[in-house]
This record gives sequence, structure tokens and C-alpha cells, in this order.
Amino acid sequence: MQKLALGLLLTALSTVATAQNSAHLDWLNANYEQTAQTARSLWEFAEVGYQETRSSELLQNQLAAAGFKVESGVADIPTAFVASYGDGGPVIAILGEFDALPGITQDSVPTRSLIETKAAGHACGHNLFGAGSAAAAIAVKEWLASTGTPGTIRFYGTPAEEGGSGKVYMVRAGLFDDVDFAMHWHPSDRNSAAARTTLANRSAKFRFRGVSAHAAGAPERGRSALDGVEAMNYMVNMMREHVPQQTRIHYVITSGGNAPNVVPDYAEVFYYLRHPEAKTVRSLWERLEAAARGAAQGTGTNLEVEIIHGNHPVLVNETLHKMMDATLRDIGGIEYSDEEQRFAETIYESFDDPSLSLGSQGEIQPYSVSLGYGSTDVGDVSIAVPTVGASIAGYVPGTAGHSWQAVAAAGTSVGFQGANLAAKALSSAAVKMYSDKALRDAARAEFEERRGGDFEYEALLGDREPALNYRK
Repeated sequence: MQKLALGLLLTALSTVATAQNSAHLDWLNANYEQTAQTARSLWEFAEVGYQETRSSELLQNQLAAAGFKVESGVADIPTAFVASYGDGGPVIAILGEFDALPGITQDSVPTRSLIETKAAGHACGHNLFGAGSAAAAIAVKEWLASTGTPGTIRFYGTPAEEGGSGKVYMVRAGLFDDVDFAMHWHPSDRNSAAARTTLANRSAKFRFRGVSAHAAGAPERGRSALDGVEAMNYMVNMMREHVPQQTRIHYVITSGGNAPNVVPDYAEVFYYLRHPEAKTVRSLWERLEAAARGAAQGTGTNLEVEIIHGNHPVLVNETLHKMMDATLRDIGGIEYSDEEQRFAETIYESFDDPSLSLGSQGEIQPYSVSLGYGSTDVGDVSIAVPTVGASIAGYVPGTAGHSWQAVAAAGTSVGFQGANLAAKALSSAAVKMYSDKALRDAARAEFEERRGGDFEYEALLGDREPALNYRK
């Protein structure tokens, strides 16, 4: 009888322990509709960088209602915030983005359908990012509370990832100084925890000011600011032949005049420059600015340069990425409903040469270490604190980022499922990190080795204040 009673007690204790260890997943399963509704609301708002007032407020209110202490307007950014729960260490940060992209709109349908009343859309799926990360943070809070595990979970509301470098200002302000580990994810057309670094980048607006005049009646009295822009672009395009192979340079003329018969006295061009190494970005940037100064001198115009943003490359941590890869494989991928399958099939027909097949959203892609040719302000977080991320299939397989197909999926349950899977992966990975000191120690040791003992942080955007008006 004593053995039977002991066995029943051990079974009961095991059942309680299992329930506690799955508290984060139980919360996510029970609150999927909240995650989906949050993602849809952010999709509807579609607010661009540093103008995400309603998006930021929604996430802050949700986290406050869940028991988090919220600090708003951090790093001199009105829409940036930090929400915290718990006490002491380890301190784990979950990053959340919520800005949309200007100039692209699409309804949440699988065929091209612009929304004429909108000037922006979630073509990078940051509505899913914000909703999924907030859900993950709340789920971790539920696990900490149910198990009595010491530690702090934080959600970082990080605005203006798309060209505004919101996280850089937050790093520069010291908001990650006491964080032990950081986590993030991003919507994609696939599920992967590959250890993928990114390109460092810097951007600026080059503003030329000249003298207006009648283009036919008094051309000799004019000095064309547009000529300054075009001369700069010509020289930079010639420069492309003489830069390291992995360099990326791209621009748009954001202002070029309004009437052909008026010599424009103001013109502006917006440049991005990228390379895998921050030091090379700095070196090439000197040549870019030299071309701008030469263009101004040659056209008799004046030049003003405003650095808009700058990001370091992501410093990968294989210890954490291998853990995340194993976590994703334990959870599994995404299975579409019949309705979602029909939506996906219609979207898929719009692709010329898709890189993935339908059905791959149910798979986890092979683990690898690679270079990605995008850039992100997560890079600056990753050199401040050991950081891990994942890509989750919030789009139909084969979808390119920054496309109308991405906007469409991000506003439907195809995207919402991705946000929920991301929340499960992040929260489960956080549970492992809180529970496994050896994992934490190994990740920290790798971080210190990769970053180097003589590292000193210097933001690529310099000491400028947040570019709060860069989308206006």
C-alpha cells in the first residue's frame, strides 16, 4: 500500500510539473483569438515608422492588462516602450516591431487589390511580429508565475525598424544594459532558425539647394538642385564598379521639382549603403559624401546631408540558434485549413518562379549559417547582448518580402498562424533559457568570443537624435 501511495504521489507531482512546464503553451492555445485580433488591428492601422501611435498604445495596453509594468516614450521616442514582469535575473528581452511600409497597399485577399484610402501596408509583416512577440512575453509571464521561477521577462516595443533604426536609439540609451539575452523573430515564407547574419547599413537624405528661374526665359540665372541630384547619382553609379563585391547601394529621388519650365531650387535624394562589415560601410560612405559634395560644387548648388539611420550586422550566436532550431522542430510547422489552402493556392499562382513549394509551411528548413542581404536594427541589439531569432512562415511559401502578397497574408489567418507559432517558439525557448544555466553560460561565452574583448559600441547613425520625421 505504501508503494502504491508513493507511486500515486509521484504521478500526481509529475502531472503538476508537466502542467506547469506547459503553462506558456496552454495560455497561447487558449488566447489564439487575442493574438489574431491584435495582429489584425495592427494590420488595419498600418502606421509607418515613428508614427505608430495606435499600434504602440494597443500593445502597451495589452501588456499592462496582463500584469506588466510599462514604461512609455523611452529613448526620446514617443512610440517606443518597455514592458516588464518579474524580479531579478535572468533578464530575457523579447523584441516587438509594429511599423508598416509606405507606398504599398493591399487588401487581405489573394488577388491584387489596392486599398485606395491607405498609403502604407504591412508588407514586412510587422503586425504579426508585434502581436506574436507580445503573446510570447505574456505566455512566459504565465510560466514564470505558475512555476515560481526567478527571472524577468521584458517586451521591448521597438518602432521604425524600416529605415528608422528605433532599436539603435534604445541600445544607445542603455535600455539593454541589464539584459542577459534577447529574442526576436520575423515573418517569412518559411520556418527556420538558421544562424543568419545581415548587412551593416547607413542611410541619408542628400538635399541640394539652388536658384529657381524660368527654364526658357532666364536659364542662365538658375542653378538646378535637380542637376545636383542627378550629378551625384551619375557619379555614385560609376562608383559601383569600384566597390567590394558584397556592397549594396540604392536610392530614390524624393523631391525633384514640380514643373519642367521652372529650374528647381530644391531637390532631395535618399540613399542606402550596405556591406557585411560596419567599417567598410564607414569607408564607402566617405566616398558617397565626396560624390555629393562634388556634385554640389559642379552644379553651383549647396548641399545638406542628414544621416537617417544606421545598423550594425547581426552577431549570430550558434549556441542559441541551435537551441531555437531544436525548439522549432519539437513544435512543428503550420497546417493550413481548407480555406487557408485555397487562399494559398491563389496567391501561389501569382508567382513566376517560387523558391518553395506549397506545403513547406509545415516543415522546418535545415539549419545553416549564412549571410542575408537585408539589414536590421536587431544587429545593434545583438552586439549589446546575446541574441537569437527565427523566421516563421507568416506568408504563403514562395512569397517575397515587401510585396503585395506579403501584405495580403499578414492580414489573414495564414499570417496569424505564423504569429502564434512564433509565440510558441519564443516562449518555449525562453523556458529553456531560464531553466538551463549551462545553456546560458555557453551562449554568453560564445558571445564574448565573437564580439571580442576590446569591443566598444559606436552607433552607425552617430549621435543624432531620433529621426522622428523621416517618414513625413
